[in-house]
Amino acid sequence: MMSLARREVSALMARSKITISPTTRSLGPTNLEVWVEQGRVVDARCATGVFRGFELILKDRDPLDAPYITQRICGICPAAHSTAASLALENLTGVRPPWNGNVLRNLLLAGNTLQNHLRHFYFHVIPDYVPGPEKPPFVPRPTKDYRMDKAANKRLLNHYFDAFTYSRMAYELDALLGGKGPHPHSILPGGSTVPPTAPVLMDIQARLNRIKRFIDESMVPDVHTLAQFYPEYYQIGSRSVRLLAFSMFPKTPEDREDRYFPAGVVLDGKTLPPDPKKIREHFRFAYFKDPGKPEHPTAASTKPRPNKEGAYSWSKAPRYDGMGLEGGSLARLWVTGDYRKGVSVMDRLVARVMDTRIIAGMMIEWLDQLKLGEPIFNHFEVPSEGEGLGLTGAMRGPLGHWIKVEGGRIASYQIITPSAWNFSPRDDRGNPGPFEEALIGTPIEDELLPVEIGRVMRSFDPCMACVTHVYTPSRLVQRFVI
Repeated sequence: MMSLARREVSALMARSKITISPTTRSLGPTNLEVWVEQGRVVDARCATGVFRGFELILKDRDPLDAPYITQRICGICPAAHSTAASLALENLTGVRPPWNGNVLRNLLLAGNTLQNHLRHFYFHVIPDYVPGPEKPPFVPRPTKDYRMDKAANKRLLNHYFDAFTYSRMAYELDALLGGKGPHPHSILPGGSTVPPTAPVLMDIQARLNRIKRFIDESMVPDVHTLAQFYPEYYQIGSRSVRLLAFSMFPKTPEDREDRYFPAGVVLDGKTLPPDPKKIREHFRFAYFKDPGKPEHPTAASTKPRPNKEGAYSWSKAPRYDGMGLEGGSLARLWVTGDYRKGVSVMDRLVARVMDTRIIAGMMIEWLDQLKLGEPIFNHFEVPSEGEGLGLTGAMRGPLGHWIKVEGGRIASYQIITPSAWNFSPRDDRGNPGPFEEALIGTPIEDELLPVEIGRVMRSFDPCMACVTHVYTPSRLVQRFVI
């Protein structure tokens, strides 16, 4: 719960600067600089503090290593990376999985998504609104702004502890179908490696039914209780309706674009099909060598420059047709039409819970689509030269893998993760990333307990381990909780 922080006040400008480093209840180190005037955020910078270089690790390796190595980018969403890598290799080779292989991969990615959504809502979000017992990690308290009545507090806190069981159970689904969880072995180009059996499917169905009941009877009512007591968060953390969703969960092996969640770019109320050619990465404020202009991932490089002047983040700044787009459950459901109320803290939370319920229902249907005894994998050969693209929706939004093969080895591999879209630094024109934009205008009641900043941040659910794929310790100036 604790963060390292520094607060500076300029009397001349009547402006306060709050530095939070690192943030808590987020995946991977995140550093925030927020400027406050007259009780509101007027500017913000979000920095990722880690560089691991997965794009460099993959260079010169066998292309078939990509689904396994990229999973290690993150322990909370590994199935998304192995799915994107497998799609990229299938795009390169032309192979498609058989029916069972496609359904199994959908189930694995969906199970990984369920545990992720459950953990996010209960373990990351709820402590900002519900006081737990007088012991860590619930103390010190992140805020004094607790509004729920005693019965509601008790109910949500009980569900917080129940969520440990159900998020673990969701991970057990991946272990049953993928050999282990996290980092299942069975997602690869051409299908899957673990054939379904009747006893395993019965076990999965029983677990899924229990998870679905918890989502319906606890998680869905809980997010509406949260919205009831904190209605102003339908305005806080808001930004323009500029959203991006890549398609997710193929319906059939043959048609990669016919998916249960379609792709879409939402621009001021209009939904259009995305064009991957319009994606560019900006480098000006990132700790990478600046090529002088934004680059498409097929031409982009990963050359670290840790002391680069003017840079403040280890994330590049992906842009679509020059715009910073937000991804996640809200974008996904906006494209499908299941949720279009607004773009704010509470909208993100409600949409993510709805997403959880929808995906759990899909998984129950997919179990009935498996055909016992039928093939789960199609063999193929990797060409010595070529390029492949794998796009998929993931837990936090759009995920893309770009691979180039030369001489039978990986010559280039580029990854743009959902958190790179959401938590990107400013682009080459100085425009903020989606999270930075959403912070501007946020009211701050107590600058020593700026819980509002944490609530906005966690509505996006940052995964900074994914973003950067050199951590410099900060000097402790003051401790406070967000």
